[in-house]
Amino acid sequence: MFAIALDAGAELRPLEPWQAEEFLAHMDRARATVDPWIPWASRSTDLDSARATLQRYADLAARDAGRLYGIWLDGTLVGGTMFTSFDTNTGICEIGCWLEPAGQGRGLISRAAGHLVDWAVRVRGMHRVEWRTSPANTASSKVARRLGMRLDGVLRETFPYRGVRHDTEIWSLLAPEWLARTSIAP
Repeated sequence: MFAIALDAGAELRPLEPWQAEEFLAHMDRARATVDPWIPWASRSTDLDSARATLQRYADLAARDAGRLYGIWLDGTLVGGTMFTSFDTNTGICEIGCWLEPAGQGRGLISRAAGHLVDWAVRVRGMHRVEWRTSPANTASSKVARRLGMRLDGVLRETFPYRGVRHDTEIWSLLAPEWLARTSIAP
């Protein structure tokens, strides 16, 4: 297994179905913070549903269509980043993230997402990296800005969740923009 150091005591590693128990404990701590933005947080409520969430991403990885990575802080899973979509035919992928309160304020998401962008662009040859978020999720929009992304626009009422239609901001970064940077860290 690989691990990428994010800062002292924090690392980015693959998050897989065999880690369902640890993932469930994390979701129990993170659910109130994460659920407004990521629907699978409310669906990962027992060991079987947590394993199913992780298995969905393992299946995406097997098809080279997505991936899931956890962020561990001092040995405890506190969040993660993922490729919610990864299309090598079009050269377009989308990155997402989540973080429980114990990991906030350290720049972990920005650094972890920076590693995903760098790998997607430099290793896999992706041309466009997208970031989609609710306009109400200002912390997520700030990460997109720190990564050097531009706001392409807002899709109005495109995301139905819990009986309400929510707007979706679409941020993007093109490969030449990323390659012009001097470091991964935002």
